[in-house]
Amino acid sequence: MAALVGVDQIARLPLLPLLVAQALLVRRRALRLPEPSGPRQGRHGKGPRLRLLIAGDSSAAGVGAGTQDQALSGQLIRQLESHFSVEWRLIATTGHTTRDTIEALRDVTDAFDVAVTALGVNDVTRGVTARQFQQHQSNLFDCLTRNLSVRRIIATGVPQMERFPALPQPLAWVLGRQAARLDSGLQQVVSRYPQARHLALTLPDDPALAAPDGYHPGPKAYALWAQQLARPILDQT
Repeated sequence: MAALVGVDQIARLPLLPLLVAQALLVRRRALRLPEPSGPRQGRHGKGPRLRLLIAGDSSAAGVGAGTQDQALSGQLIRQLESHFSVEWRLIATTGHTTRDTIEALRDVTDAFDVAVTALGVNDVTRGVTARQFQQHQSNLFDCLTRNLSVRRIIATGVPQMERFPALPQPLAWVLGRQAARLDSGLQQVVSRYPQARHLALTLPDDPALAAPDGYHPGPKAYALWAQQLARPILDQT
């Protein structure tokens, strides 16, 4: 059965000149934030051993925070270190799509108990279709479970791009609708892997949660994200 075509997909053609102009303007005016300083692997805490991998794009890398301690990795480790001896590693790069992340993991020989992934925004902006995204995510999950012995995957949902302050309308609406399609595909992939869980990240509508670029999370948002990630790790590890 052919997939239904969304209203936004129909509207793209007449809106194309405006969408292209808005995308170029956003790119030209965008504040380029660096990846935060700090270690990308280490060991923290006491208790049972937990080998943790955080993989993905600029959000996984912590763009929007000043240091890794303020970013997702530091915030999540802080949530876990009173329960586990956390051996952690961060493999994340600004601009990476799901396929890029798979390539980045090919040379990794370590084994992990839990993997947290954060991907999708760059797949949206690079024009990856929902079907392609599902296949890439399946390949990623296979890489994690077969090559890296991951026993538990927590896949953060594709962000709601229509809420990004840096994106004007109707560009935000179009990208948001595509992000929702990719997230639906991600949920379908997760349903096929018993060791995987989809995390629908829920954040309040608070401008203070966004980084200065209006595109990435700020430290407060990373703290909330880490809290939501820690719950399933603590409950099921």
